[in-house]
Amino acid sequence: MIDIQNQKDFRNIDINKVGVKNIKYPLIVLDRARGTQQVNASVNMYVNLPRHFKGTHMSRFVEVLNEFRGQISIKTFLGVLEKTRQKLHAQSAHMEVEFAYFLEKTAPVSNAKSLMEYRCLFAGETNGETNDFLVGVTVPVTTVCPCSREISRFGAHNQRSIVTVKVRFKKFFWIEDLIKLVEESASGEVYSLLKRVDEKYVTEKAYENPKFAEDVVRSIAVKLNRDENFTWYSVEAENFESIHNHSAYAFVEKGETHDRREKE
Repeated sequence: MIDIQNQKDFRNIDINKVGVKNIKYPLIVLDRARGTQQVNASVNMYVNLPRHFKGTHMSRFVEVLNEFRGQISIKTFLGVLEKTRQKLHAQSAHMEVEFAYFLEKTAPVSNAKSLMEYRCLFAGETNGETNDFLVGVTVPVTTVCPCSREISRFGAHNQRSIVTVKVRFKKFFWIEDLIKLVEESASGEVYSLLKRVDEKYVTEKAYENPKFAEDVVRSIAVKLNRDENFTWYSVEAENFESIHNHSAYAFVEKGETHDRREKE
């Protein structure tokens, strides 16, 4: 059969990324408590396309996923990228994997157990010589406004906040530890299940620990700076304000662009 993708293209334009987006795929990721956890992921896979090729072979991306049988983790990610690059005869390969990760949380007073969802990201690229890989987590937390608490005679406004942390690192670490680091940097944690005694505890605890969005990102940055394993990070916090028609936002980043790639 005629291979249209391998036919010549004469427009003299290189394409940086070409591939498939939003592949819904079941994956198995490492879980510290249970060994592994099966997740439903959304996968984007790309390679570069030199100017002389008309197109790439889209089916080969899914073939690579099938070869790894869903075993994609921090430890195997670069291997998947290299396999993709070789299979599609490309100079570079890129992949992004997003999935919901569930952890069992225990309510602080009643000890009621429930599953809590966190959004996770694996993203990376390789050109056969240099590699780039990062892990991200999105964590819901509670924040109490320090200003509101200071000026109000009764109570203080509080809100759910979303904190997203992305890191580059030297050696393996557990996603659970990064999630915990974020939760401990906010006014309070978010739970799926709380009884009345728990609600009293978490609201009073948060009230005694007010945090601006700026406080949250700085607290996380201080903790990441103490760990030499993390070579780069970005931290962003968005507070969905309960008394304003806007969100409060803060962002901090460590590391320079040219430092983000490391040779194996």
